[in-house]
This record gives sequence, structure tokens and C-alpha cells, in this order.
Amino acid sequence: MSSTSVSSASARSKRIPSVRRLAAWLASLASDPKAGLWLVTGFAVVHAALWTLILVNLKTGQDVHMDVAEAYAWGQKFLLGYGKHPPLSGWVAGVWFMLFPVTDWATYALAMATLGCALVICWLLALRVVDRRRAFFVVVMLALYPIFNFKGFKYNPDLLQLVTLPLVVLAYLDAFEKRSIKSGVWLGLAGALALMTKYWVLTMIGAVGLAALIHPQRLQFLRSPAPWVAIATLVVAMLPHLMWLKQVDFVPLTYAGDTYSLTDRAQIDDLALGYVLHNLALLALPVVLGAIALFWRPFRLTPFPFLARGANASVNMSQALNVWIVQAIVAVGPPLGALIFHVYIKTDWGIPLFFLVPLALIAIPAVRVRKIALLNLTATWLVISLVVLAASPRIVAYELGEKRTAGATYRARSELARGLTEAWHTRFYSRWPVVVAYMDTGQPMTFYSPDHPAPLTPNEPWSSGLTSLDEAKRSGFIGICEPGHWKFEECEAWMKAHAANGERMVMTTRRFFLGHPGPATAWNIFIVPPAK
Repeated sequence: MSSTSVSSASARSKRIPSVRRLAAWLASLASDPKAGLWLVTGFAVVHAALWTLILVNLKTGQDVHMDVAEAYAWGQKFLLGYGKHPPLSGWVAGVWFMLFPVTDWATYALAMATLGCALVICWLLALRVVDRRRAFFVVVMLALYPIFNFKGFKYNPDLLQLVTLPLVVLAYLDAFEKRSIKSGVWLGLAGALALMTKYWVLTMIGAVGLAALIHPQRLQFLRSPAPWVAIATLVVAMLPHLMWLKQVDFVPLTYAGDTYSLTDRAQIDDLALGYVLHNLALLALPVVLGAIALFWRPFRLTPFPFLARGANASVNMSQALNVWIVQAIVAVGPPLGALIFHVYIKTDWGIPLFFLVPLALIAIPAVRVRKIALLNLTATWLVISLVVLAASPRIVAYELGEKRTAGATYRARSELARGLTEAWHTRFYSRWPVVVAYMDTGQPMTFYSPDHPAPLTPNEPWSSGLTSLDEAKRSGFIGICEPGHWKFEECEAWMKAHAANGERMVMTTRRFFLGHPGPATAWNIFIVPPAK
């Protein structure tokens, strides 16, 4: 035998135990009642920090998404509702931007902080169902789910549901186990918090209710005070918002009915199928990587058998059944409901509904999670994150070179906001109070202008409550219509009716990034002076 082969074999023998020791150390931390929380919290913080940096790089040359700008606008006033949605996402944004500057990076940090909190809550939820090793494995699988990284770039009510919906399921599992008055109160408060995020959470609340009725131990739960205390607590906690709904003539329901009802059967079928395929594609990455981590044996050709028969003390079967039922209902219910009730179903509505999939899979008793599996999956997450971070400048350079003139993504709305702020100050020597435009233009004005004018949407029956037409006429406003926009003619008609005495001008914006020119965009501007 040559000296080279001896030395390589010796190095390999030293390397393998070190990997085993590292795997044992990580599994020990994950399994320790005290160290486990610090491990998960630290992992969530590192994940949020890494992906904030990645998103800042990847979104170079783009303005923040209009949903993010809308949440910021809502946060300027702490109301009980904002026309289309309940208020919690606006409140969170309002508090966040009291602490952080109104900049692009702060919006990506808000999105990632939201998802970091979601990871910790999902870990607490998983501990109700599986042992600590499996619970940490679930957290890392979620961190690989595109919703928790690439797709999680925009903070909005859908993203915030990844905090409130896991809280609902966690509170339900706690109440199902303890069946006490206190656990019922917590379940009711969690349900109210979720409803204050978005009414779409009724899908998850309904699934939890059905799980309680389907579960074999339903009678023990239903005979306890927990579910009835939860319902009473939910109603009481929602009373202020319900009173607001009545005051505004249930405007959010009008919005949903006007926006999402369809009659075209073919379109309904295509949307439902697209919703299903989109969410299956997103789930494929964490599921496939999780499976590879379970059976991959470092430095061995033969993989681990990760399925085995027999009882598994690592799984609480009663709670696992709850998780399986809830996830099955929220997976099947929305697309089926869209087909039956002729509803426009958006792919983004699936964002908060599949966080239980990793737990549902890892809670299968036949699955075996070895120590090395934790290291495999965590190393996979770290490598992917670092590679994307390193490659992000090249990715954005390629996108800027290929797509900078495609669609509305790279239009210079932030430059328009600053230009209009200067135009208002030049004419009236005061703060710009109101911007009138459709959401994709008006909300970025609120975010990027130093004056943060209140947004008003032309002909919108579900007003956000941040301002009104009468207030806009008293204070003055700037109206914006974008030629080529699908509502351009409606916008021009609104301006003709309400801005006839205003100054009309055309402003063109364009910006350069990484040596590439973005699209030049012309905007029709209407500057209406304050009432005398």
C-alpha cells in the first residue's frame, strides 16, 4: 500500500469522527430543554440577518413592493381597520418604523424579523407533537421553504399570518391537551389576533374547529370548558373591530365581493389549478432536501434507512393527528371552495397555509431522525444561504441587464416621490398632505416622500380611512395618472372631475443602476392647491 493511500485513509478516519462529534453536539443542543430555545432563537436571528442582506442585494434597483408601502401608510394612523383589511399588519408596521428609518432595507428586515418570529413559534408548536430533535429539524425545513426566504421579501397581511396562524394552532394544541379555562382564554385571544391580521384566517380557524370535531378524543375536549371559553373570549376581543365594521358598513366584505367574485368557469378552474401547482412547487424544495438529509450518510455510499416500523415514542400521536387533519383541510379546502363558490383564488393566499407540512411529515412515526440528519439539513441551509448571498450581486446584475425595461418592476417611483415633494414645496412652502393615485403608484409616494402624504385612491368604495376626498380638497393634493395603466382613462376622468382647477404637468423619471438605464416613465401630474 502506498504512503499516499495510507495518509488519505488516516485523514478520512480523523474527519469522519469529527463530523459525528459535530452532529452529536448539534443534536445535544437541540435536545436540551435549556439550550434548545437559545439554539432555535439564534438560528432564527442568523436566518433573518442573512436573508435581509440577500434581499437588500437582490432588490437593488427596485422600489419596495406596493403591499409594503401600503402597510407603512396604514401604520401612520392606528385605526381599527383600513378598508380592505383588519388593522394588525398596519399596527406592526407603524411600531416598526417608529424604531427604524423609512428605507428599503428596513422593510426587508421587517419581513425577515416576522419570519424569524414565525420560526420560533413553529418550534414551540412542534414540541407539542414531536421530540426536540425532530422539532429543530422542522424549523430548518421551514427555513428552506421559499416562503421563509426568497418569497418572503414583502411584508403584508399574508406574511404576518405566518406569526398569528401558528399561534392559533399552538393555542389549540395546548387547549386540546389541557382542556382548562386558561387554555381556552389563550385560544380565544390567539384567534382574535389572527382575525385582526386578515379575514382569510377563517380558513385555519375553521380547520381547527373541524379537527376538534373529527378527532377521536373530541368528546373529552368538547365537554371541557376550553372550546366554549375560547369562543366567548374571541367574540369579546373582537367587539371593537366588529363595531368598526358596522360603522363602515362592512366595507371589507364589499371589497372582497367586488374584487374576487368570478363568473368565467374556465378562468376559475385555471386559477385553482395554478394555486395548487404553485404551492406544491414551493413545498418541493424543503421536502426533497429534508428527505435527502434523513437518508444521506456522509462519506458512505450506502444511505441510511430512514423509515422503520414499530412504535415511536418521539411522536405524540394524538397531537400529530390534529396536525394532519388541520393541514389536510387547509390544503384542500381553499381551491375546492374557489371552484364551488366561483372565487378568484390568488397564489399568495397559500403563503400562510402550509407551515404545518414539515411537521406533518416529520411526525409520521415511521420516519427516523438520526443525529447526523440535523447536521445534514443545517449545513444544507447554511451553504445555500451563503452561496445565494455571495451570488446575489451577480444575480441582480443579470436581472438588471435582462429585465430592467420589462414590466413595472424598475420604474422609478421613488424618484417621482422626491420630485413631487420638491414641486409641492416650491409652490406652497408646506408639507405635501395627500397623494391621489392608484395603489401601485400612490402607496410608494407615501413611503418614499419625506412628507409621507396620505394616500387616496380614485373611485375606491373601501377607503382606508387615512384621508378623504373632502380633506384632500381642503389641504390640496397631487394627483398622478400613468399613461398605459389599465385604469388610466378612469384616473383621467377622476382628475377632470376633481382637479379641474389644478396645475397639469408631465414629469418623466428614469434612474441608472450598475451602469444600466432603467425604463423612462412619463406621469401625468395634477397639482391642486390648498383651499383658501
